[in-house]
Amino acid sequence: MVRSQRERVSENLNRALHAMLEKDPRVWMIGEDVSDPYGGAFKITKGLSGRFPDQVVSTPISEAGIVGLAGGLALSGERPIVEIMFGDFVALAFDPILNLLSKSVGMYGRRVPMRTVVRCPVGGNRGYGPTHSQSPQKHLIGIPHLNLYELSPFHDCSALFGRMLAAGEPAVLFENKILYTERMYADSTVDDLFSYDFPASSDGCARVFLGSPDAADVVVIAPGGLTGRVLDAARRLFLEHEIVCLILVPVQLYPFDASSLPPAIAGAGRIVVVEEGTAGGGWGAEVAACLYPRLWGRLRAPIRLVTSADRVIPAARHLEDEVLVQADTVYDAVLEVAGA
Repeated sequence: MVRSQRERVSENLNRALHAMLEKDPRVWMIGEDVSDPYGGAFKITKGLSGRFPDQVVSTPISEAGIVGLAGGLALSGERPIVEIMFGDFVALAFDPILNLLSKSVGMYGRRVPMRTVVRCPVGGNRGYGPTHSQSPQKHLIGIPHLNLYELSPFHDCSALFGRMLAAGEPAVLFENKILYTERMYADSTVDDLFSYDFPASSDGCARVFLGSPDAADVVVIAPGGLTGRVLDAARRLFLEHEIVCLILVPVQLYPFDASSLPPAIAGAGRIVVVEEGTAGGGWGAEVAACLYPRLWGRLRAPIRLVTSADRVIPAARHLEDEVLVQADTVYDAVLEVAGA
């Protein structure tokens, strides 16, 4: 019997969008070139307009206009999902995200549900250059009533979209482009060394471990887009130095729920937080700020933050590799924290 291949992350995402539009006629898919035959820049919306012609809208090139339209739909009780063609361009929609989507939840004297998801393909390592490779997550952290998520090969997208829309608050879903061609993990197995589970719930933080999930030398916290690089580093650290890493992959970036993290995080006493964005007011700093009060006195070293270099992302691949976080970056940081 030939075992069927696990679906790609892009396929899981596409299937989730089909399911959401089929389940609820109030769900819309709007964005630039999202209709067939193009089906979006990364083909994530392929087939949607053919099945749901009245719920899919291809728009002019205006990120502010697209998100503004989504805000109006949400205020009317609809549930729009917006595709920003490249996450870099979410900066053009900052005004409606800040001043319409998020504020509308609480500025009318009563809570107003704003069920909106803004999808943002982000990240580099594909040679797309300085304006199509950024990770702008940190610029949206801290906005009241705005929830931030990141795509993961562990978290099923159907459950994730259900969670985001049910919350009644606008959400931004960051989708690291490097994941689109990767396979979803299944059956609690990552590879011949690593396994995974969800210590709290299926839509919580994924826990990737070697041997026992309750014992590790170093805990590495990283969003879904960095999974492959962190796993590569963890494998080398074990085989070359016998350093055991516990990898935690949260699906919700902000607000960050430190209470959902497993007890092993305190037992290890050494923590590395990895993000692809640059340093300075970033997600890693937010995570560290949440963890220090909980772990003070039990940490054996300061929480180590790993970020990309503070430079514009080059188009040349060999130069891009020098700027963005790679497996070697994580490897070196863990060695430093472990004192090896």
